[in-house]
Amino acid sequence: MSKSERKLLDTTGRFTQVVRDGNKLGDINWTDGRILLSNRRLILAGADGKQVIQLSKVDKIEGRYDVNRTIAQVTDYVSVRIGTDVYLVSTGESEAFERTLHKTILDGNIMLVKHPAIEGGVVQDVGWKKARVKIDEEAVNLAVEDGSFVQIEIDDVGTIEGAERTVRSKERPVLEAEHTEGGTSVETHLSGSEKHCSVLGSVLRRGAEQNSSSIDLDTRETEVLMALYSGVSSFEVPEFLDMDPDEVESMYERLIELDVLQEVRIRREVALKPRGRNIASESMNSQ
Repeated sequence: MSKSERKLLDTTGRFTQVVRDGNKLGDINWTDGRILLSNRRLILAGADGKQVIQLSKVDKIEGRYDVNRTIAQVTDYVSVRIGTDVYLVSTGESEAFERTLHKTILDGNIMLVKHPAIEGGVVQDVGWKKARVKIDEEAVNLAVEDGSFVQIEIDDVGTIEGAERTVRSKERPVLEAEHTEGGTSVETHLSGSEKHCSVLGSVLRRGAEQNSSSIDLDTRETEVLMALYSGVSSFEVPEFLDMDPDEVESMYERLIELDVLQEVRIRREVALKPRGRNIASESMNSQ
């Protein structure tokens, strides 16, 4: 290693290549060996030789890529895409390995941020600013050029959407992340290179997938969420919806158990969690 290259991880595990030059490979098996990660390279070394992957060439870091039963039997691995090639890597602690990859690729890089692009459902008149990215275990941290600081807690991400938008007169990839700030639903928009948007999207989708809104609620429960999403106090919901306070209290209990609401005070003050914001937003948009 050169003086500027730092070793970040040196462990044993399993790895394999599943796609070469855009074609799925046949008869794929795991290879046991050494996995070495530095701030520049990922090295996969087995009995048949080693594969060196330059991190500067990594395009995507993804989840499962089950191509056969042998691969699917390993429950914990990360897929790494480099152009038209895909490698799978299992360290036994793949979440930590994936997080280290994310940090290595993103930390210190400059992206463009628009914050808040949307606040409380209202589009804000703000421009794009440069921001330096730093990832930690719980959040995406953005040090903005105007001296402000934006933090997106990963577990608080309700939705994450990707699109092509005109940014500073050029078509660029854009990530649109919904989260909260001071109890208010906001959207932060981020733009950068294809690789940086792809990797940052992987980080934020961990929270969004955890907070998926795919649960069954009845009409009245959905109305309660929409009222809260619209800014109605949890104490005022019974009167606002002309419902019995005890009925609303029972709904709060159920929605807390479903991880849709969080209890703020014992006197049953509640606030929407990301999953609840998703359900309320989708229901309001469908009306």
